[in-house]
Amino acid sequence: MKTIKFDSGFRLDDRNSRWADPSYQLEPGDPGYVPPSPQNKQPPKKGKRMKRNSWYPSRGNDQIACLENFRIKLPDHGEALGLTPAQVAAGVADARWLIHVLQSWLVAVRAWALSCTDAAADAQTGDGTGLMELPVFTPPTLPAGVVAVNTGALNRFFALVQTIKDSSGYTETIGTDLGIIGSQQGTPDFTTLKPVLTLSLAPGIVNVDWNWGGCAAFLDMIEIQVDRGDGKGYVLLAMDTTPGYADSFPQPSVLTKWKYRAIYRAEDRQVGLWSSEESITVGG
Repeated sequence: MKTIKFDSGFRLDDRNSRWADPSYQLEPGDPGYVPPSPQNKQPPKKGKRMKRNSWYPSRGNDQIACLENFRIKLPDHGEALGLTPAQVAAGVADARWLIHVLQSWLVAVRAWALSCTDAAADAQTGDGTGLMELPVFTPPTLPAGVVAVNTGALNRFFALVQTIKDSSGYTETIGTDLGIIGSQQGTPDFTTLKPVLTLSLAPGIVNVDWNWGGCAAFLDMIEIQVDRGDGKGYVLLAMDTTPGYADSFPQPSVLTKWKYRAIYRAEDRQVGLWSSEESITVGG
């Protein structure tokens, strides 16, 4: 089970939600869990063993470099990719406009905003010796060859890239040249991969926090075990698919140390190493 909040998209009428303080939701393997009806059941998740990182950069300067490379090289590959001259021209125009907005216009806007902050300070605490003039924004002049285009240029850019990748003439070489292929992320080293657990107490609940360790693409779930100090040793607590598990098992009337450990699972088998053992005192 996992702790939930009503404003996080969970519904009051969900048969697996328990609204209290704290509230939690039952998950597969929890006592009382109600499985979805067959018509709503989702198909099993396919195993994931290789993915590519997003090819479009997250940093502004890198985005400009990506767009510049694309607009220069797209005309060289248009014919091989089956693109019309109009598609190529539109793609180049969108890239040029985005470069201008990110490289020149946005920089000018930010500089003007700083001058506005200074002007506001002068308006409030200036020396009072002169009539004030508010700064006026003057946009940078459009470079040669750059024209304004309709809104949504980046959306069209992404759509064109997808058209290119769907083309029968597309090759990895072309994709690399255009800069539209992300770096490959290989399978993690399961000889060293292990979960990290963090325990905390809430009224009547032990929160078992965990995460995917950056390897969610290669893992299906985590197996959590608990030793409640009752002589049974470690027993299965849950097969959890969502980071953060709430253990609501009734706590004893005397102080008792509960211990937890976990291991990742992929394709119905344990992978990697067991987490370090974590313990917490409950009851009393």
